[in-house]
Amino acid sequence: MTYILRPVQTGDVQPIYEMAKSTGGGFTNLPPDKKTLSAKIERSIASFIRVGDEISDDIFMFVLADDEAGVIHGTCQIFASVGQRWPFYSYRISALTQHSEELGRTFRADILNLSTDLEGCTEVGGLYLHPNARSGGLGLLLARSRYLFIRNHRNRFADKTLAELRGVIDPAGSSPFWNGVAGRFFGMSFQEADEFNGKNGNQFIADLMPKHPVYIAMLPDSARAVIGVPHTSGRAAMRMLENENFVWEKYVDIFDGGPTMSVNTDRISTIEKTNDGVISDIISYEDSNKIADANMVKMLICAGQLNDFRCAYGWVKQDKDNVQIDMICAKSLRLNIGDSISFVPRG
Repeated sequence: MTYILRPVQTGDVQPIYEMAKSTGGGFTNLPPDKKTLSAKIERSIASFIRVGDEISDDIFMFVLADDEAGVIHGTCQIFASVGQRWPFYSYRISALTQHSEELGRTFRADILNLSTDLEGCTEVGGLYLHPNARSGGLGLLLARSRYLFIRNHRNRFADKTLAELRGVIDPAGSSPFWNGVAGRFFGMSFQEADEFNGKNGNQFIADLMPKHPVYIAMLPDSARAVIGVPHTSGRAAMRMLENENFVWEKYVDIFDGGPTMSVNTDRISTIEKTNDGVISDIISYEDSNKIADANMVKMLICAGQLNDFRCAYGWVKQDKDNVQIDMICAKSLRLNIGDSISFVPRG
């Protein structure tokens, strides 16, 4: 079985919808609404075929597929420039220090400030892998393939890339952060707000969210405890982001308080470590001795531009600009001798 990452197609809507229903909530970029997902897929298809090499309001949606079996196991997305259609809101944690001479004391207050600082950044998000496929490095394949796509279409993306991690959600599907902050102003539950945002965008936040700072000390303990804390299922994702040089710069999601990680796009580790080459030979994968003798290394390999982009694991040996790859990977990615590929150590 060979898994490949490829651009989403119109016929993928049903399996993506089934995955969206199983997320458990809090996945704004993957709402369990077939109409919304269909519109997103159509928008993605238009982005893949758009003529031009500049940053635009593109969304690129991918699926992890076993095309031979006709099964989709995961999905992920890239938003070329956030804040194009609606403002991109975050809370930025800052501090206010005040001193009283009479008391002889200095007080420091941590504050949540509503911010659109991150508008114009590229966002990687919407990553979901079916529980039955969470092994063999498939999560890394999903996540890192996006960075390869960004690298090989660099002019279409911003100089800063961000990733929003889902925040803490309790067993009942409620968000302690939402209940302690925004929920007090919106008159709707976290599930209702999250679903509305996924379907309609977040303009309602601009209409209703108070613009004044929120003093963290005035929030209930339950809300304070989850600020900047990822959901338990997102801790591995946070480690993967840190390994790619993403850092937390005190921005949190206004819905669930989850951390927003960011990085200079060209400093993403996968982008820095990727090499290019031309296929000089294709080695039979069944001949394991030949692969061992050739000192081939397991790599993440991609080829093709825009709608022809494909990515998969394979075996590679590089000799200057010439590379050897294994036959199964070559077949999966539709490659022949003389084709160009990009590749990076599996990690």
